[in-house]
Amino acid sequence: MSRRAARRIVSRRAAPHWHGGWWSAARRVDSPNHGPRPAGTEVTLAIVHSISLPPGVYGGRAIERLFTNRLDWDAHPYYARIRGLEVSSHFVIRRGGALLQFVPVDARAWHAGRSSWRGREDCNDWSVGIELEGLEGERFEPPQYTRLAALLRALAGVLPLREVVGHEHVAPGRKADPGPGFDWARLQRLSGWPDRCFPASPVRAPDA
Repeated sequence: MSRRAARRIVSRRAAPHWHGGWWSAARRVDSPNHGPRPAGTEVTLAIVHSISLPPGVYGGRAIERLFTNRLDWDAHPYYARIRGLEVSSHFVIRRGGALLQFVPVDARAWHAGRSSWRGREDCNDWSVGIELEGLEGERFEPPQYTRLAALLRALAGVLPLREVVGHEHVAPGRKADPGPGFDWARLQRLSGWPDRCFPASPVRAPDA
C-alpha cells in the first residue's frame, strides 16, 4: 500500500462521524432532559442561543451541571431565579471553541420553550438547539463562529436542515439571545449557506 493511500485511510478513520445521534467531534455529556420527537418529524431548523452561568461568567462547570440537573442552587444568588429549572440543548460551544453535546440529535431537547417560526409552533419538536457560551448583546469569540459553522455543515449531512435562526427569532419579546452582539454575516460567510437559510433581517453585530 502506498503512503498516500495509507494517509487517506487514517484520515477517514480520524474524521468526525455520527453514531446514534452523537457527533464524535463533541465531548459527550448525557442530559436526562430530553424526549422523543413526534413520529415522522423532519428536523429542519437550528436555533442559536447564548448562555453563561452566572450571567457574564465564563468557564467552569455550571452549564454542564444545569443541563444534567446537578447545579447547586445555593452556589450563587442568581441561581435562586432558576431554581428547579430542567432544560437542555443539543450542543454547547465554549468561548474557545470546545464543543459539548448533551442530547442526541434524533431526540427532542428542551431549549426553545414556547416558540414559533414561520407559523409553526413548538420549535423543540423540529429543531436542534445550539448554545454559545456568552451573554446576550455581547460579542462572541472567533473560535465559536468557526466551530458553529463546522457543526452546521455536519448537521446538514445527517438532517434536512434548511434554516438557522436565533432564540430571539422564535420567541420574540420573551427571549433576546444571542442578541445584537452575534454576527450573522460572519456565520453566513463561514458556513457558505445562502441567504434563505438565515433570518431575513438579522440584527447586525456592533462595529469591531
